[in-house]
Amino acid sequence: MKRTTRIGVDIGGTFTDFVLHDESRGITRIGKRLTTPDAPSRAIVEGIQRLLTETNTDPAQIGGIVHGTTLITNTVLERTGAKVGLLCTEGFRDVLEMGRESRYDVDDLFLPPVPVIVPRRLRRPVRGRMLASGNEFEPLSVEDVVREVGWLVESERIEALAIAFMHAYRNPAHERRALEAVRALYPNLLVTLSSDVAPEIREYERTNTACVNAYVQPRVHAYMSRLTADLAGIGFEGDLYIMLSGGGITTIDDARRFPVRLIESGPAAGAMAAAFVARQVGEDRMIAFDMGGTTAKMCLIEQGRPNLKHEFEAGRIRKFKQGSGLPLRLTVIDLIEIGTGGGSIAAVDANGLMKVGPRSAGSDPGPVAYGRGGTEPTVTDADLVLGCLNPQFFLGGEMALSLDAVEKAMQVRLGDPLGIDAMAAARGIQAIANETMAAATRMHLAERGRDPRTHTLFAFGGAGAVHGYALARLLKVPRLIVPMGAGVISALGFLVAAPAVDEVRGYVTRLEGADWSAVNALFAQMEAAGRDLLARATVGDEEIAVRWQADMRYVGQGFEVTVDLPKGPLSASSVPAIRKAFDAAYLERFGRVVKDVAIEAVNWRWGASLPEQNITLAYACTQSEALRGEREVYFEGHGFTKTKVYDRYALKPGVRMAGPAVVEERESSCSLGPDCVLTVDRYHNLIIDIDHGGRAASRKDARLATEETA
Repeated sequence: MKRTTRIGVDIGGTFTDFVLHDESRGITRIGKRLTTPDAPSRAIVEGIQRLLTETNTDPAQIGGIVHGTTLITNTVLERTGAKVGLLCTEGFRDVLEMGRESRYDVDDLFLPPVPVIVPRRLRRPVRGRMLASGNEFEPLSVEDVVREVGWLVESERIEALAIAFMHAYRNPAHERRALEAVRALYPNLLVTLSSDVAPEIREYERTNTACVNAYVQPRVHAYMSRLTADLAGIGFEGDLYIMLSGGGITTIDDARRFPVRLIESGPAAGAMAAAFVARQVGEDRMIAFDMGGTTAKMCLIEQGRPNLKHEFEAGRIRKFKQGSGLPLRLTVIDLIEIGTGGGSIAAVDANGLMKVGPRSAGSDPGPVAYGRGGTEPTVTDADLVLGCLNPQFFLGGEMALSLDAVEKAMQVRLGDPLGIDAMAAARGIQAIANETMAAATRMHLAERGRDPRTHTLFAFGGAGAVHGYALARLLKVPRLIVPMGAGVISALGFLVAAPAVDEVRGYVTRLEGADWSAVNALFAQMEAAGRDLLARATVGDEEIAVRWQADMRYVGQGFEVTVDLPKGPLSASSVPAIRKAFDAAYLERFGRVVKDVAIEAVNWRWGASLPEQNITLAYACTQSEALRGEREVYFEGHGFTKTKVYDRYALKPGVRMAGPAVVEERESSCSLGPDCVLTVDRYHNLIIDIDHGGRAASRKDARLATEETA
């Protein structure tokens, strides 16, 4: 039996989404189930079994399952990881507490420090020292390693060990010798080397990354083992892949070895799906807006690719305050996440003001409308009161929503304390949620020198299509795109993403004085490691797309920009082209270049990926009547308006209509106001053009205005 079926699974805070695709049989099926936080694999298995039944698919036909997980993020945030020990260079035991020696809130006199995940007593210094050049200054004391590891294991009962020595990014010999000594004593102990997980300059970030990897590794091993066993129990014999934070997918063995690289695997899938659609429809500037049940996420998609960055902050003690978490060095999709989702709770604070989020009702008990015990009004409850949702067609009618219970909760929890009625409270919730997301999006784009008026907004997620129109109006975005299956589009991202690898090596050097033979040797090491991993992630002889990059800066700066390099081998003759590429990247980011200042490279990067999959979620149109009826829907600036309601599955490509309208599908609902024109394209996407009254008549006009201003 041929294994032609692939399944993508996205585990969110409220719902777990599924996409089943079989190219040979022409089948695409989507599904959605409430997440089971106590045992995430239960929702995965139950959802897959349902899809198999609905599509008459035998488990033996499944060639691969791809999924992302929030396990790593939650483990770090909740501080529920393993007991970890750290071997460090003598004299550098307190690197984790010293950090960057900066305060994340200079106005707070009672600022709590960022808690470290390896307490001081479990950080054991050993003698031995490498210089920044990679030369040995003092031999490693294997006796120290044996003594300290023995104490950590026998006395403290650590579950995992991190090893992070000074300048190991330049020469990992001491770390590898220490690993050999540990393996000889404790062959089953999980060990992370900083030179493996983050071979880059900056010892604080490198040490943190190694410690976090060790911290989550035992939990990830247990989760992966349980999931593979559960899937095998239903007859699955194919390959299990995991989404990386940078948007590629990797094997389960690599995920077990470097689980820290999965820390943003869930949000990455949505960005990859948005990039896939952007390439399909020819949009070169897009804002991906993913609003689920717990959070909303935004990222930029440019030239059909999501923007990447090479640092991430995990486990913030103040969720949206930069600097209040653990800085990590790894490749992630550059996105922002804010605590505004369908399940975000609205409440009156001590000052008598309404606040929305970041607390969420999650899947248990969920919004009041779910009838599962929730008592606090949420964004979803407000959407229901304002007519954006159909109480009889939520999840295709599988879950009826209770409007009466929502209106009562709105009045008791918000209306009475504020002296307003339930309808006004619902309008306030929606307005606060939309303004919060718009402000965060503006800031994200402004920090990157982008104008939202020159972009298209791509809205997805269970609540994204509901709020996409309002957000587009606030941002003055001229076009909104809502894909087929918007409520589960992140699961599509798992299927269209390709196996990928990102390797990095640290070597700080000025371009003019670089040892190019050493640079080429680093790229050869990275290529060998990367191709080996990709060979394990695929079958057949597929073409590999390769990129060479470097993190570069002007000498004296403390931050870098990532620059595309000509494919090697590199030499002194490559310097003019490299400098030109750096100038272009720096100009795009900061609007200027600095003449007559030397440039240095800090890190060298080699990345590669296999070809992506090309699938579509478009169903064959039903023969039923598209118009379902009418209802009153609230639109900001227009008030309650009699609005026609359409069946998404009955709208054929080429259909064009003017707003207001509501387009309903099983997993989501899209609202568009009176100032919109909707067109269904050949991929069944809803293309919604918005008239902003001359303020942003078109993306072309907005781009010209931006270029003239610059």
